[in-house]
Amino acid sequence: MNSLRHRLIGLPALVLSITVAGCSSADDGGSATVPSPGTKVAGLCQNLDKALPAKVAGESRRDPEPASTLTAGWGSPEIILRCGVIRPPKMVDPKVAEGGDADAVAGGVNGVDWLMEQQEGGAYRFTCANRSAYVEVTVPEGVDSSAVLIDLASAVKKAIPVGIAD
Repeated sequence: MNSLRHRLIGLPALVLSITVAGCSSADDGGSATVPSPGTKVAGLCQNLDKALPAKVAGESRRDPEPASTLTAGWGSPEIILRCGVIRPPKMVDPKVAEGGDADAVAGGVNGVDWLMEQQEGGAYRFTCANRSAYVEVTVPEGVDSSAVLIDLASAVKKAIPVGIAD
């Protein structure tokens, strides 16, 4: 049962390939709340920071403030990655684990499972699952989320081992 609760949920290419057209916000804050994980997860996140690509979805890396190895960003408006976040409440919902939730579609992106949650304003938040640390990626409205997750998959697989995060 415990593994069922943590089992998740990736994104089929069909859902990811939908790019919402829209204008970027005038407020490109360039900031991200830095997570505060335990020592083990912080070490994994530092390894991820070293493995992250210079470009994601064609956008150059431009890290948010405050500077941290637990956060990264690309483009403007920024694609934001935060490593070591807490488990999203939706991941413990049995209906999500069984694929009975519209935001939790079976599949994965190049070997990395993700929970997808639509945010206010059209952005999407993705949180990896079945890894030893939770990695959250926020993709602004109008950015091709499939390209983002494809570009990040290799680094996540390299730095964050398969397992269940604490």
